Amino acid sequence: MSELRFLAPVRRWSSALPPIWLDAALASLLLVVQLWPLLTRDNPGGGPWHWWGYVVVVAATVPLVWRRRAPVAVLLASLCATACYDVVDEVAAQPIWYGGLIAVYTVAAHSARWPRRIMIVLTIGGGLLLVGSSETAMRGVVLFVAAYAIGRAAAVSRDHAAALEERAAQLARERQVEAERAAERERARIARDMHDILAHAVSLMVVQAEAGPVVVRNDPARAEAAFDAIAAAGRDAMVQLRRLLNVLKKEEGPRAPQPTIAAVADLADQVRAAGLDVTYSTSGEPGRLPPDAEVAAYRIAQEALTNIVKHAGATRADIRLAWQDDTLMIDITDDGAGSASSLPSGGNGLIGIRERVAACGGTAVIGRRAEGPGFQVLVRLPVTGPAVAA
Repeated sequence: MSELRFLAPVRRWSSALPPIWLDAALASLLLVVQLWPLLTRDNPGGGPWHWWGYVVVVAATVPLVWRRRAPVAVLLASLCATACYDVVDEVAAQPIWYGGLIAVYTVAAHSARWPRRIMIVLTIGGGLLLVGSSETAMRGVVLFVAAYAIGRAAAVSRDHAAALEERAAQLARERQVEAERAAERERARIARDMHDILAHAVSLMVVQAEAGPVVVRNDPARAEAAFDAIAAAGRDAMVQLRRLLNVLKKEEGPRAPQPTIAAVADLADQVRAAGLDVTYSTSGEPGRLPPDAEVAAYRIAQEALTNIVKHAGATRADIRLAWQDDTLMIDITDDGAGSASSLPSGGNGLIGIRERVAACGGTAVIGRRAEGPGFQVLVRLPVTGPAVAA
């Protein structure tokens, strides 16, 4: 373990160097190794070794500096120089020609299929033809095949690592895109919720405030109820806005649950307190909705009632929830004919209802009532199963 820890910084340092520097250092080391027999052994015939041996060693080793740039040319240069070593007799014996092995490894690791196959055949075939003894020839074949196999293993490992890295980068890009889409969906959801909360609360408050100057003189008790309704709408809006703003905080903390379909009855009471006659009824055996549909059902009812208060000029609104085997039907109607309300229209209410319904896999029919005056919002949401007993 200590050796591995020692080698890790060296490996990182060497990988940061230009490849040609490493190849130059390798060529220098092999040059010393190949010259070693000429420098340390005595010539049996007396006198120094022939200069030809030094020239061949240099010619077979120095080209390794460019082995990654031109692997085939370097291998040919090394093999041709090595084959000429024994042209003269006054040279020291070389146990192994390391330059040729490194060149074969490089061809196997960095060359295309056909060039590397042709070069390994020429290398082994030339060695068998030029080497005198069968023992030397067999040793050369084994060494060259081993160098070629190691080079191919290194190439396969490198390609596999590159493929894994590319796959990891692709997955990271996909995760980033999905995170951006999720963030965009979350922003859209928050925008819809804030629109629903503010539009509902402000509409109720404006309606009550406009009626205030009239009733405060004629009916003080009703005026007091109007002010209470304004305060209640404001408090409810503040509570719901805090819940949404908690989502935007960087630090995760406990979040209060959003209102669901169970709070629609309270919503009807709130609007009723603002002066609109609202009836609320349910039929059928309640089923189980997905969590997003639970919230969507409340927001749909909230937006529909907000539109009634702002634009319908209605005196009455009906909210009916009909539970069926696999569907929840939300039917909200009013008796208004439309009015020139002083409240501005944001133009997003009905669009928001349709978006919420579509996100939950449901359908929505919105428009004038088929019979009689008024407007209707009819929504069908899929039910996943029977309600879970508390």
